[in-house]
Amino acid sequence: MRWIRAAGRGLLALVVILTGYAASGAHAEENAGDGRGPLTLATAGDLTGYLGPLLQGWNRTHPAERVTLVELPDSADETHAQMTTDLRGGDRSRFDVLNIDVNWTSEFAAAGWIRPLPRDRFPLKTFLPPVVDTATYDGQLYAVPYVTNAGLLLYRKDVLAKEGVPPPRTWAELEQDAKTVAPKYGLGGYAGQFLPYEGLTVNAAEAVYSAGGTILGDEGARVTVNSAAAREGIGFLARGFREGWIPKAALTYKEEESKQAFQDGRLLFLRNWPYAYAVASAPGSKVAGKIGAVPLPGPDGPGTSVLGGSNLAVNTHARHPDSAARLIAYLTSERVQRQVLTRGSLPPVRAALYEDPALVRRFPYLPTLRAAVLSAAPRPKSPHYDQVSLVVQAVVHDALTGRQTPEQAVRRLARELDAIARR
Repeated sequence: MRWIRAAGRGLLALVVILTGYAASGAHAEENAGDGRGPLTLATAGDLTGYLGPLLQGWNRTHPAERVTLVELPDSADETHAQMTTDLRGGDRSRFDVLNIDVNWTSEFAAAGWIRPLPRDRFPLKTFLPPVVDTATYDGQLYAVPYVTNAGLLLYRKDVLAKEGVPPPRTWAELEQDAKTVAPKYGLGGYAGQFLPYEGLTVNAAEAVYSAGGTILGDEGARVTVNSAAAREGIGFLARGFREGWIPKAALTYKEEESKQAFQDGRLLFLRNWPYAYAVASAPGSKVAGKIGAVPLPGPDGPGTSVLGGSNLAVNTHARHPDSAARLIAYLTSERVQRQVLTRGSLPPVRAALYEDPALVRRFPYLPTLRAAVLSAAPRPKSPHYDQVSLVVQAVVHDALTGRQTPEQAVRRLARELDAIARR
């Protein structure tokens, strides 16, 4: 049924865009006011259904500034495509507030699609420090952090307990357990998100970062991927597929498919975002009460996660920019951020919530997640990020499927990224 749901969202977005063309003449009149009025918030698909009720709270107390939610597809790539199509319409755009992937901030700002925001209007000092950097471009705040994220290693604690082994801290331990323990229980060893889409870029970047490498430097102007660390990281993943402790089915996994495989009891280890822990732990799950979470492993100890999450930005052509900023302040308030966690199972950006005893009891992975976020690294920053990501996906996928060796893949990656950097 998910394809029906996604198709429905796509049709809704198309209707909104077409309506925007018809209504573009009204925008000049609406902008003539005091900057306040109704809004449209565009976001990727809400997998846990939490956002609608949050916005109902805003609408009850702000009847003159009601916000309409437009859900785009679950896939980050499809959401990006629909948002950029709309934004290229200039003042015909109907999306006032945009819930964007943290790595789109540079691209959208460089293109002039989102407007700078005053730092003093938002409580940035109360946020986890790394998340604020994802909302800036060229030294200017262009968005406000809304949710953060870091990848975790989920594992079957019941299985590891029976074997008397601790959760893995290194790649060697992960590989050994995936090869020897998982088959004894009829499980696949390890999976992440390896379909060629944004999730593969994330998984590949984490492997490279964990080995001590980087992909780009100087906001995309310098290519740094041609390194022994990159060959080691991509080689680790390629070896998993070649030797079978990463099942071939993982080449088709996005977040939801990989979460479902783990939740159905088909995997020993899974790299995913914290929401997968919360959903797999819920009543009715086959592995409820049987899972744990630790930081991602690396070659010699804990690895490095990619910093995920999303930021809230205001369209340059927003009809009511003051209302847009007020909505962002509401959604990033501590009270609402608490609900983002408790209703949506999404990691908040407010630092204090990670030390709240009641929340830690309910979400025992919070201390691990906080540490992962604080040590996480962003994906490569570039005003051409969409092209960078497509290149990473294509090249790494060829390495995972054996079409190229990791060494060949890294050399090709360096060449193709260099061509993008020179544009």
